[in-house]
Amino acid sequence: MEQPSTMQKALVAGSAVLAALIFLTLVYSQAAQTQSKTLKNQETAPAAAATEPVDVDGWGRPIATPVDPQKSAPAPRRDISGTWDPGDRGIQPLGSSAIPEDGKPEHRLPFTVLGQEALNRTKPSNTVRSVLPAETNDPVVTCDPQGIPREDLYELRTTQILQTPVKIAVLYEFTKIWRVIWIDGRELPKDPEPRWFGYSIGKWVDDYTLLVETTGLDERTWIDRAGRPHSSDLRVEERFHRVDRDHLELTVTINDPQMYTKPWVALDRLQFSLQPANFDVREMICSPSELAEYNKFIGNPASEKAR
Repeated sequence: MEQPSTMQKALVAGSAVLAALIFLTLVYSQAAQTQSKTLKNQETAPAAAATEPVDVDGWGRPIATPVDPQKSAPAPRRDISGTWDPGDRGIQPLGSSAIPEDGKPEHRLPFTVLGQEALNRTKPSNTVRSVLPAETNDPVVTCDPQGIPREDLYELRTTQILQTPVKIAVLYEFTKIWRVIWIDGRELPKDPEPRWFGYSIGKWVDDYTLLVETTGLDERTWIDRAGRPHSSDLRVEERFHRVDRDHLELTVTINDPQMYTKPWVALDRLQFSLQPANFDVREMICSPSELAEYNKFIGNPASEKAR
């Protein structure tokens, strides 16, 4: 049988990825479709017909327009709590937004020999190294937890942050999962049992910046969508900076001497906008049954066609 060319595989893989994104978008927007119908059925004055559509949350409540930074009130001291939305900037389909895997020389990471070997074993279904859906070994595709730092570097959607004097809980929209950052002064464990989300401690470097360090991470996770690897020595630094009352910035730095010859910035001051306290966060859950349906009707047929 004639073997498909690299270009044919790339085209089919790209189509399959697009179909998957469309599939996720349909799931993500089920409630929105119902709410849009409700809004259309509401009686409005003739003058209102020319107004722009109103975005609503899961309960049908209008979503507030982001506040202009120049008009925002000062940030509260040592407080990053709230419901924060990064917009589409948090999706990062080609890998971490600061250094995506797009083939550009300036985005080439400083791999060690071991790091390059580990990278070669990963098979992402996106980026310039894209493979067919049936060939990917992305652990998230089978609904494994993303872990840290990938939770920051792929599908980072609306994020809820709950804060007490002892700990901070971060609730992520994608996969509807949460983690804890301890701010009670404890040290990182010396020889921890590996965890998907590791062990995180935070300290205030000034009144508006929280520095978070995470270690003890499970080696099965990828750093991002591009399949960048890490070892058990990975140390992740997150810097949460509250610019003002309505805006928060997140910077993520990767430090893993086994895989990279020097630390690198994966996320550079990604900006979030504060949402109202009554804002409803939608569900985005990895469902094995929906994955099976996707593979049955889209993923597997696309892969077979390219072979």
